Amino acid sequence: MREIVLDTETTGMDPEKGDKMVEIGCVELINHIPTGRTYHQYLNPERDVPAEVVAVHGLTYERLKKEPTFGEVVSDFLDFIGNDSKLVIHNAAFDMKFINAEIKTYGFASIDPKRIIDTLDIARRKFPGSPANLDALCRRFGINNDNRTLHGALLDSELLAEVYLELLGGRQRGLMIDEVPNTQVQEDSFKPKERVFREPRVFDVSDEEISAHEEMLSNLKDPIWKKLA
Repeated sequence: MREIVLDTETTGMDPEKGDKMVEIGCVELINHIPTGRTYHQYLNPERDVPAEVVAVHGLTYERLKKEPTFGEVVSDFLDFIGNDSKLVIHNAAFDMKFINAEIKTYGFASIDPKRIIDTLDIARRKFPGSPANLDALCRRFGINNDNRTLHGALLDSELLAEVYLELLGGRQRGLMIDEVPNTQVQEDSFKPKERVFREPRVFDVSDEEISAHEEMLSNLKDPIWKKLA
């Protein structure tokens, strides 16, 4: 099963007000495990990037103006995510409104919402009332995010891939699925294990041990051992 963990950075909160994506990062998973294949692209938003947003991701227009526009890379992006791979996104509504707004600008159809897996929703259901942002989930699962001094689409996708695996039950579950064919897992799960017969162990008791035991019993008041003998 192929999934794409995806994150974006933007110039603001609302594409309908002219905000644009400035970075896209994607990590490919097969059976929930990263394959090493990634997609990473900085984008020229063709507009300024407000200072308060630069403080979040560190990407100024001066830094981005030599990068390609989304229109120049949209085909490469869509090729990477494919037509049916699930898209794993934290707070998916935010990223998808930008992605769909921009791909429609260039004549492509919106991405089917059935493809979306929102890890924010999963985390809130799993840990109701607890913080569910990416940093909080990294702390909960012991995932090292020391390099995350600023938001970055590829770094955040790599961290989210680890968080997603933990939300599904942890690395051991993922490795089992990755290493053993699904049919074999299903068949082996229902095979009764044969018990191995072992001869009972026999311990020899010395005369001294028997005498010591008899002496102990003689000192007991009305011992149950003598009633059963």
